[in-house]
Amino acid sequence: MRTRNAMRTVLIVDDNAAVREALSLLLSLRDIRTRTASMPDECLALLAVERVDLVIADMNFSADTTSGEEGVALFRAIRERHPDMPVMLLTAWTHLETAVELVKAGAADYLAKPWDDHKLLTTVENLLELSETSRAMSRLQRERRRRREDLARRYDLRGLVYGSEAMERVVELACKVARSEVPVLITGPNGAGKERIAQIVHANSAVRDGPFIAVNCGALPSELIEAELFGAEAGAYTGANRAREGRFDSADGGTLFLDEIGNLPLSGQIKLLRVLETGQFERLGSSRTRQVKVRVLSATNSDLPAMIADGSFRQDLYYRLNLIEIALPPLAERSDDILPMAEFFLGQDVQLADDAREALVDHDWPGNVRELRNALERARLLCSGGVIRAADLNLPQRSPAPRSSDEPDRDTIAATLKATGGNISRSAQALGLSRQALYRRMERYGFAADAP
Repeated sequence: MRTRNAMRTVLIVDDNAAVREALSLLLSLRDIRTRTASMPDECLALLAVERVDLVIADMNFSADTTSGEEGVALFRAIRERHPDMPVMLLTAWTHLETAVELVKAGAADYLAKPWDDHKLLTTVENLLELSETSRAMSRLQRERRRRREDLARRYDLRGLVYGSEAMERVVELACKVARSEVPVLITGPNGAGKERIAQIVHANSAVRDGPFIAVNCGALPSELIEAELFGAEAGAYTGANRAREGRFDSADGGTLFLDEIGNLPLSGQIKLLRVLETGQFERLGSSRTRQVKVRVLSATNSDLPAMIADGSFRQDLYYRLNLIEIALPPLAERSDDILPMAEFFLGQDVQLADDAREALVDHDWPGNVRELRNALERARLLCSGGVIRAADLNLPQRSPAPRSSDEPDRDTIAATLKATGGNISRSAQALGLSRQALYRRMERYGFAADAP
């Protein structure tokens, strides 16, 4: 963040020298440095070479022009060249509708001429504070992107798409422990991506050239899990007409991933503990000891300590499996992953409308990444014109009660707009919304676009 003593800079763009002088004097009373330009080209040239925190721009720059089109063109040019630059518009009442449309398109705010000095100073101070916050967020996002790119350059991430800090920590830990030979326990809810994390551990391990064998212990009858893992001789159990190789045999020289390890019966837990400690086991129905070298990764959505307490999971096995735990948060706790993954799943052929993006981020995703992918595939089939809208997603609405503390109702929005004198930026900040989100709610509740 910039220190309080650092000079803040506002660029004033107006063809009227008296307006430029008056604004410069007014802002200097708040220790705000000003730069001035009389025409759009001069404004864009200054922005190309100087650091500016806020642009205050008129809507017209030619004596015989009153349409506001010049202001629209300048705003679009600034937005194209400097997407994060806040722009406050000065407008005559005849251009108010155009100014409101520009604010909806991303302008920071607007004030009508002649302006009220106190209101203008208050608005500028708020926008400068928001500008610095936005710059800090941009720096943070750039740093996070740099760290993600560094991880992707140093490690094989198996095409993982993510954007959240929580997932970055998971990936970094998975890559760090990959080179060791210790067992790793991956915990997290169903559908969150535990197998993908196991694949990343394998891909960066010393046995990455060996096989990666995955077994879902929860998908097999308990009486067959041992045969699946350790193999069985012919006649070892009903239906075993011939000898079968177990997954430990198949994974020799590589990695065995045991998903839903909490479903392993106690007899299988004893054998697994022995394999982890010695690399030795016997097939069902055989007395011959086999030796393998396998990196074991396991995963569960169960509360293993609670299972230990009720006697359904061995404590010694838990400690053996849990030398390193990678805790994968649910998708609801890493919302920054949602849109990057959604865009990855959809590819280039289908786009997400703004209301669909909002709906995706707003949803709780109890089924995690698996639910997200299914919802997008369904919406792809239902959408029109290659654009997915919120209705195409058909996500269940949250009940009003849990959201009452987060989602502002009509009265709250009205009170906030009144308290800020109709200042959209300040109202959005107070409500914890973006300006565009506030406008959508104003339209939903029937507010006039310029209503205070």
